[in-house]
Amino acid sequence: AQRGATVVLGVGFSQADAIDKVAAEFPDTQFAIIDVSWLDRPNLRQYAFKEHEGSYLVGVAAAKASETGTVGFVGGMDIPLIRKFACGYVQGVKETNADAEVFETMTGTTPAAWNDPTKGAELTRSQIDRGADVVYHAAGGSGLGVIRAAADQGKLAIGVDSAQYSVAPGSVLTSMLKRVDYAAYDTFMDAKNGEFTSGVQILGLAEEGVDYVADDQNKDVLTEEMRAAIDAA
Repeated sequence: AQRGATVVLGVGFSQADAIDKVAAEFPDTQFAIIDVSWLDRPNLRQYAFKEHEGSYLVGVAAAKASETGTVGFVGGMDIPLIRKFACGYVQGVKETNADAEVFETMTGTTPAAWNDPTKGAELTRSQIDRGADVVYHAAGGSGLGVIRAAADQGKLAIGVDSAQYSVAPGSVLTSMLKRVDYAAYDTFMDAKNGEFTSGVQILGLAEEGVDYVADDQNKDVLTEEMRAAIDAA
């Protein structure tokens, strides 16, 4: 902002205090932030996502793909945002298979929980030992451990935020997409076109803010029947 940027985008709730402080210091600069909805500045746009809606869809996928009727969820830091992921996932699983069992585990209670793939792998192996054969993560860098542990055990993982099939080809059923790219694009294009507005924008399925991956890469694991069930949901 000091160097003359006319629009500044912060990605992630950990930047909330910094964005709030600097937006107050530079009232003529346009600011935006991802995963925040509680600030109040006239020059600040905030984006929140309906992560539970996208997680519901991959919950349908998990229930359809599971052969044991038992699936898992590994979250990162134990905060309300990640509980939204878990809640939607569980509901998607249960609405698809009422008898299914869902294990839920968080990696930790501090920011370190986002960057501990070893812990993510340990939690995944524990869930697999108890019967889970599909594990969904919303754990940041820790989730890489989740995916690799599932692959090592011959089970399926579900990625998050972006397409994560390449982490373990053949072992990633799908990924829940969170379209931060759309929010970023809209922020800068609106600023460029003089259409920037402040306030909170909440992006869900209807707004194309969340989605799931169904492409040529994962077509061998995410079958047409599964895709049809997800699309119907």
